[in-house]
Amino acid sequence: MTADKQPAVEVSGLSKVFGAGETRVEALRGIDLRVALGEFVAVMGPSGSGKSTLLHLIAGLDAPTAGTVRLGGDLLDHRDDDRLTLMRRQRIGFIFQAFNLLDVLSAEENVALPLLIDGTAEAEAMRRAGTALERVGMAPRRKHLPGQLSGGEQQRVAVARALVTGPLLLLADEPTGNLDSANGDQVMALLRHLCDEQRQTIFMVTHDARHAALADRLIRLRDGRVVEEQRLPPRRSPARILADLSPEPAEE
Repeated sequence: MTADKQPAVEVSGLSKVFGAGETRVEALRGIDLRVALGEFVAVMGPSGSGKSTLLHLIAGLDAPTAGTVRLGGDLLDHRDDDRLTLMRRQRIGFIFQAFNLLDVLSAEENVALPLLIDGTAEAEAMRRAGTALERVGMAPRRKHLPGQLSGGEQQRVAVARALVTGPLLLLADEPTGNLDSANGDQVMALLRHLCDEQRQTIFMVTHDARHAALADRLIRLRDGRVVEEQRLPPRRSPARILADLSPEPAEE
């Protein structure tokens, strides 16, 4: 496989078991999947299906019981903590349901923080933070504290923070779970734009079928197994997709 055909993520025979004996739980049971560079993949499934476990294993936040995860062709090796931490910090951007912004830092400072932790000079970190905020439409609010921003604006700042290191992969865990429908739709339209215009690879766990419909591919899990993979229709504008999927008004 040539370098330009290398998937962003490749998972082979991935299994995860928690506990033993009567408390033994098989959270994942032999998952195989690939996520291509520039692809937007959504994962859905009922509670306990293994969605969050799969995301945590791809992120390198937990070690599999069996199987492997490769990020850009490189094996996530939990025996080498330093290398794993470096890969996670430089090649993965995280977007969570909770925005996880530091209240005492401005939007710009929150976005710059991953770079500063990685040893980037302050001036360069702030420059790159400003660029990331421009990408998500938040440059005019860069000096505001999180408490001065709406929930949707805070999540946009969180997206900018995830983007600032130039990650190979964005991992989104219920990114609209703390937002109302209007702000959630805006954040999803932003993620779709990042994939379309900048070829950002996105792997998203969601319970929202409307938002999953914005992905290129939908994976459904049940009892730790992939039960369905669906290639979604050719992309249209996010606004059009969301409008088409909106529930019909109730009849009087």
